[in-house]
Amino acid sequence: MSILNKLSGLVYRGSRRVRNKLNGIYSNFDEQVMINKYVNRLGIKNRLCVDIAAGDGISMSNTYRLFKDGWKGLAVEYDAVRFARLANAYKNHPDVYLAKCKVTPVNVVALLKANQLPADFGFLNLDIDGYDYFVLAKILAEFRPFLICVEINEKIPPPIKFTVKWDSNYCWQGDHFYGQSISQLYTLCLERNYSLVEVHYNNAFLVPSEFSACPDLKPELAYQLGYFDKKDRKLLFPWNANLEIILTLQPREAVFYLNRYFEKYQGKYVCEL
Repeated sequence: MSILNKLSGLVYRGSRRVRNKLNGIYSNFDEQVMINKYVNRLGIKNRLCVDIAAGDGISMSNTYRLFKDGWKGLAVEYDAVRFARLANAYKNHPDVYLAKCKVTPVNVVALLKANQLPADFGFLNLDIDGYDYFVLAKILAEFRPFLICVEINEKIPPPIKFTVKWDSNYCWQGDHFYGQSISQLYTLCLERNYSLVEVHYNNAFLVPSEFSACPDLKPELAYQLGYFDKKDRKLLFPWNANLEIILTLQPREAVFYLNRYFEKYQGKYVCEL
C-alpha cells in the first residue's frame, strides 16, 4: 500500500473518531451501537460489565458509555500510564472497580470472583491483543455473560483456526501476530453453547444460545457480512494490505502462507484447518 493510501486511511479513521465523539460514541468502530442493540434486544437487566484491557477508560472504549449510564462493574488495565488515566477518568464512578494487573488464563477467574461478579453478569468486553482465546475459555468455564464483545484477528478468514498460544512471557509486538481468528473463536462457541450473532470489523459478538432472538451465524457468513464486504475496511485497516492476499487463497494455501509469514513465531501459535 502506498504512503498516500495509508495517510488516507489514517485521515478517514481520524475523522470518523471525531464524528463519533461529537455524537457521544466512544468506541473505535461504532461497537457501542452494536452493544446497545443487543442490550435492548436481550432485555439485559443485570447491569454489570467487565472490561479486560480497558485502556484509558474513554478512548476507543466499549464500556464507558455503559458506565456513564449507570452500569456497575470492573475495568482492568495493565499498562501503568493507561491505568493512571483510567483511574482519573473513573474517579467519579464509585461503582466501577479498577484493577491494574496482567490478565492471564491463570488469574482471570480469581480476579472476577474477587470482585464478586455473579456468573450471569451483563456484558464482557475482552481485547488483550494476545492469547484472548485461552482467557475467554477460562471465563466461560465458570461464568455466563449475557453479551460478549471479543476482539478477533480480522485479517485471518474462515475456515482457518488461528490463535496465539498462552505464554506468560508473551507481549504484543505491534504486528499481525496476536489474538484469534473467527473460526478459532467459534470452536469455543460450540463448546460453551454460545451463538455468534455478529462480526463487526475486528470484534465478534456472542450471546448464550438459549436466546432464540439472536440466531447463530456460521463464521463464514458472519465474517463476510462483518468484515470482508465492508466497503470501508481497507481505509479503516490500511496496515492489513500486506496480508490481503490471504483472502484470495484457498484455505490450505492460506495456512501455508501464514506459517511462512509467522515463521519467527514458530511454536508459539496454532494455525490449522
